[in-house]
Amino acid sequence: MNQQIDEARLARVLHAQRWAGLATVDGDGAPFSSWVAYVIDADQGCLWLHLSRLARHTRHVLVEPRVALAVSEADDGVCDPQTLARLTVSGRLLEVGREHADYAAAKSKYISHLPNAEPLFDFGDFSLFRFEISGGRYVEGFGRAVQLSEARLLDVVRRG
Repeated sequence: MNQQIDEARLARVLHAQRWAGLATVDGDGAPFSSWVAYVIDADQGCLWLHLSRLARHTRHVLVEPRVALAVSEADDGVCDPQTLARLTVSGRLLEVGREHADYAAAKSKYISHLPNAEPLFDFGDFSLFRFEISGGRYVEGFGRAVQLSEARLLDVVRRG
């Protein structure tokens, strides 16, 4: 396992994207994945997701908040996709109610990055979730992978 990685590339993988694969487990322990939008909050050191309670992944999270979020460099269709940098962030998704002290600022941050999502905040089935990072795994290409601690990932989040 190669510990020498391009820190700037690692930060770009997370900060350049807004769409990621979310991995959850259902009540029976079966794996499930879906796609979700996310917003980085460098000030809070977290990610924000705005999810519908009608979605299976949200129902899973409300029972088991441990999740993983996978992001990747864009595939240009030319290079070997195994050379693309990719990051899996592990952590917990915690619902932040409208009465929570962080809600207004988080909503504002989310909308500033994803303005088309603003009408969804008026829907009763949507909730804001704080992704609390616990660690991750970064692959910078074929055969170049490192485990990332919570502290190292939070540093990447705050570089924004």
